[in-house]
Amino acid sequence: MHLGATLRLLRVDAGLSLRDLARRIGVSSAYLSRVENGVDAPPTVERLTAIARELDVPPALLMDVANRVSPYVAEYLEDVPGSGTLFLELARRRLTGAQLARVRDFLDAEFPVRGGAHGDAPVPALAPLLAPERVMLQVSCGGWEDVVDVVAGRLAAALPGVDAARLVEGLSQLDGLSSCSVGGGVAVPHVFLPGVPSVVALVTLAKGLRVDTPDGRPLRLVVAAVDGERGRARLIRMAHVARLAARGLAERLDEARQPAQVLAALEELEALR
Repeated sequence: MHLGATLRLLRVDAGLSLRDLARRIGVSSAYLSRVENGVDAPPTVERLTAIARELDVPPALLMDVANRVSPYVAEYLEDVPGSGTLFLELARRRLTGAQLARVRDFLDAEFPVRGGAHGDAPVPALAPLLAPERVMLQVSCGGWEDVVDVVAGRLAAALPGVDAARLVEGLSQLDGLSSCSVGGGVAVPHVFLPGVPSVVALVTLAKGLRVDTPDGRPLRLVVAAVDGERGRARLIRMAHVARLAARGLAERLDEARQPAQVLAALEELEALR
């Protein structure tokens, strides 16, 4: 998974220049540029936490994208060595996302977290922002322009008074500013229209598009959004989609043939968000 592409996407949408973010976290612009372009290895947990703080997103999201172990987990394993046995038992049973959600529900009921121990805000689910009519499967597109046309049409249908051509223009401008591909075959084009509700459309492609992606993998899945407000919720959702991409979202949804299957798969993948 290409963490750098996600960082660049979030940074640009947050209105921060490369120099601004580098200064805030105490690194050089050259270093941060190398990270964003995948030249340098993902930052340390401490530096990822600093980046998350400046972008105002939960650190766990960026750590998941980077495949880093959360410091909360590492600290707990060190303090309570026997906890590693429980993790092993979970792995041995190969629990699904839905089954792990049941375990979490039990823990929440019996041992509730008090005082926000993790310091992370809850991550809003993606599935509720979708609707079956905005889930398009195995679509044949000849290029990125075709993809933008498809998602813009479905998004406009959910927003009375919003012209599809306006959405096409906004989505196209964004991609020119900073690539909306986060790797793993997933792209997250988005557009800001003041005052409209947040709406998401999802497209799986019949054949992967050979477009410019940070990890060189063909584009297979597009999660497009329209938002009426900028800010934290929007950034968190984009980071959340990048995390799902790191968990194999494109491969998982490539098997779906009905919108209901997509929504069910998303709900399972998001069960432990």
